[in-house]
Amino acid sequence: MKKHEHIVRRVEPGSIADELGIEAGDRLLAINGNEIEDIFDYQFYVEDEEILLLVEKPDGEEWELEIEKDADEQLGIEFGSGLMDEYRSCRNKCIFCFIDQMPEGMRDTLYFKDDDSRLSFLQGNYVTLTNMSDHDIDRIIRYRLEPINISFQTTNPELRCRMLHNRFAGDALKKVDQLFQGGIEMNGQIVLCKGINDGEELERSIRDLSGYLPLLKSVSVVPVGLTRYREGLYPLEPFTKEDARQVLSVIHRWQEKLYDKYGLHFIHAGDEWYLLAEEEIPEEERYDGYLQLENGVGMLRLLQNEFEEGYRGLEGSNQARKISVATGRLAYPYLCEFAGRIREKYPNLEIRVYAVRNDFFGERITVSGLVTAQDLIAQLKGEDLGSRLLIPCSMLKADEDVFLDDYTVKEVSEALQVPVDIVKSSGQDLISAFLGE
Repeated sequence: MKKHEHIVRRVEPGSIADELGIEAGDRLLAINGNEIEDIFDYQFYVEDEEILLLVEKPDGEEWELEIEKDADEQLGIEFGSGLMDEYRSCRNKCIFCFIDQMPEGMRDTLYFKDDDSRLSFLQGNYVTLTNMSDHDIDRIIRYRLEPINISFQTTNPELRCRMLHNRFAGDALKKVDQLFQGGIEMNGQIVLCKGINDGEELERSIRDLSGYLPLLKSVSVVPVGLTRYREGLYPLEPFTKEDARQVLSVIHRWQEKLYDKYGLHFIHAGDEWYLLAEEEIPEEERYDGYLQLENGVGMLRLLQNEFEEGYRGLEGSNQARKISVATGRLAYPYLCEFAGRIREKYPNLEIRVYAVRNDFFGERITVSGLVTAQDLIAQLKGEDLGSRLLIPCSMLKADEDVFLDDYTVKEVSEALQVPVDIVKSSGQDLISAFLGE
């Protein structure tokens, strides 16, 4: 991996760095004699009240700067990369990898497979531990970088090697013991593949992982996502309704057992299992504070509860408005229910909900976050969408009005001839969008 040079991008005016003559383009070499690997080294060493900074100027001249400051006082330096290092890519060839099921022609960033423990701490990403060294583990423990999110899949070492197509994947599980002994909090994930790590293997994994309680706070079980682009890949089958019910039976039995002992339900099923099994979403208490929302665990329960709380405060009116809502097939029944409830208090409010079929990735993909602009346009063009079209923020790239297939919200709006409103994820945000507030 190419070593990352820590080039100063910006110096905050009036800061310590500014007063010392540090400028954009300077290169940070060391702090207190320690070479800086990434942002975590930097933040750790600048907490000292007395610092010896080694900086190289663009002409090659090195400056050694002695600094006295308060412990919580920052130097005022910004670097070219937020991580101050290159991102670490995945070394595995997992049989269930979603990126391997992506079609050609999408933006480059969608094909990057990250497996970086630092992004696990910073952004909540899940890592397999296969490209982590003892040095990485030691730094996590020393700097208290927690919680770390781990993609387990199975605790059977031989099976894990086969699933990740990496002969070191089984041994990587030993790093969990090191993190546990170091007192690091963790969360886990199991991507379930039919006939491979379900059944008795799932039982084994839950039993083994429960041994890391209470530091391993939660483990989610999510069904493998299968797109239509699987030519040449490992043959995986979709789960059936009966399969989903069996998976939920195992999870619920372990939840009851572990809650009695630890006060945590620990093992959690992704929302897709309940919809596939045609079973009710559990009550809020079963989610232990929604530890795995980003993994699709409890999102529908939280949305429903937030909607109900907001709905109770509505007085209703005779305002007239006609709008439409586009969502994935997974959330469609819930959006229809919410729209119906709103009309009980606002009878002149017409809300049409559309379940967008995922032709781009394949009909087995039902989440809103993987709906493309192409499918949105193809299926809604010519429909009477009213005065606004509402879409969830999950359809767009983070902090940008861009869909997975690089269409912009403006382009979709122009194609469908209707203004498009982006709705944030909470139930109250949905109510406000329905009412045009």
